[in-house]
Amino acid sequence: MVKTGLDHIPFPLSKLLAHLCTQDIHYAASVFKQIKTPNLFMFNTMLRCYSGADDPQKGLVLFNRMRAQNHVEDFSLDQFTFISVLKSCSRLLDVWTGLGVHTIVLKSGFDLFLNVKNALLHLYCVCGRIRDARHLFDELGERTDLVSWNTLMGGYLFVSQYDFVIELFKKLHREGFVISVTTILNVLSALGETRNTSFGECLHVFSFKIGFFSNLNVVTALVSMYGKQDHIHSARKIFDEINVKKDIILWNCLIDGYAKTGLLEEAMELLTSMKHHSIKPNSSTLAGLLSACSATGALSIGQYVHDYINEHRLPLDVVLGTALVDMYAKNGFLDKAIEVFNAMKCKDVTTWTTMISGYGLNGQANRAISIFGKMEDEGFVPNEVTFLAVLNSCSHGGLVDEGIGSFKRMVGVYKLKPKIEHYGCLIDLLGRAGLLEEVHAVIEGLPIERDATAWRALLGACRVYGNVDLAERVKRELEEIDEEHPADLLALTSTYVVAGTLPRGGCSLERDNHLVKEMDFEKSAPKKEAGSSRIELG
Repeated sequence: MVKTGLDHIPFPLSKLLAHLCTQDIHYAASVFKQIKTPNLFMFNTMLRCYSGADDPQKGLVLFNRMRAQNHVEDFSLDQFTFISVLKSCSRLLDVWTGLGVHTIVLKSGFDLFLNVKNALLHLYCVCGRIRDARHLFDELGERTDLVSWNTLMGGYLFVSQYDFVIELFKKLHREGFVISVTTILNVLSALGETRNTSFGECLHVFSFKIGFFSNLNVVTALVSMYGKQDHIHSARKIFDEINVKKDIILWNCLIDGYAKTGLLEEAMELLTSMKHHSIKPNSSTLAGLLSACSATGALSIGQYVHDYINEHRLPLDVVLGTALVDMYAKNGFLDKAIEVFNAMKCKDVTTWTTMISGYGLNGQANRAISIFGKMEDEGFVPNEVTFLAVLNSCSHGGLVDEGIGSFKRMVGVYKLKPKIEHYGCLIDLLGRAGLLEEVHAVIEGLPIERDATAWRALLGACRVYGNVDLAERVKRELEEIDEEHPADLLALTSTYVVAGTLPRGGCSLERDNHLVKEMDFEKSAPKKEAGSSRIELG
């Protein structure tokens, strides 16, 4: 092209650029830099290329260059420009830049294009701005298409508002839209979480009637839905009767369903059956089984899975390694958990958090703090779950200073916002150490509405240490927030007993009232059956 001078003609140059973007983005970018006056098509080609590449940020830089050129030359942006740049924003989860682009869209009049509006809708959904997404959707009115509906349903699914997904589907169906595979997948995912069995069965029949049973993704979603709803036999029936070729994801869904239902032996039979069907299990297959072993204490099956991994020389990746660490730690085999942890070549924040939690569960709080420090030294950034594991370990190990220090580090260094669970651990830590006034100060300073659980934790600590004054104040707080419970009175009464005192003034009537209430509660309270638990010993 250079020899013939075609590199100066926009049409062949644009075609070359479009072709290069599908082959080598770096070469396409180098060619684009040599073009002195790129036209809108060339700019849009590179924008589209960056929006799907590993570094969408370059698309935003290019968009700013286009805007600058738009101000100094007769150069106008079009709908395809906005669609590509909004896709880059979505992939980066950059809602603030997206809001700026939305403003430009409104000013330039491109909000009239449905595909631009759908790109904005997608941005707000993936960024969790579901209210903005719904407002935008409602603005579209009758101009919505199936893409609009599916995008909003996916947005509600993302923020775990499953009932809205189901309601949208019903409305979509009433308005006569043709249902797509994406629509069905959204609703099935929501139904799996809501455990709406009757509607799930209706959607099962509906999917069969409209011919979606030849789609492997729909079949997999149905198996997953029934598994989550504890209707594992329905899931197995679909699995056995379908004519489509089963892939590893479908096998994993059924195995996971059996495992979570507690039918571990059936799950292991499926694992063996996979081998006969020449399907090689992956880390997700075995991680689901190991997770169930952690929850049920089925150590022998967990060890079998570990032996299976070694026998088939499966790579100990982050998912599989973390699941093994969790299984051994929760079953009390801390040495095996440490062995697996040390053998892992790749670790992530979840792996470190699991190991910290494992030390805490097995009464080794000091080692939990030590490995937390090692995690930071190796450059891993702890998250909210990590700090929850650290605080739990400190609470059960009585490490007051370390726990307070970790809480301060969470807020001051990592700028993480504590949740009620973090405050609960801190309250428990201080309460166990007898620092009751400090607990009271923490609860008073909670950045949320007064929480009855926190106050009850303090009341329990008052009972242990016989702090009558504080116990009475806590009881009044619980009454003020309308969270009275018969157990609160028992805790207060027990506090008097521990302290060796009587209610204020020693009034026999008040004392009798307390005793009467206590006896009435004991008579009316339902009798609990004795609990039981089971753990397998290797």
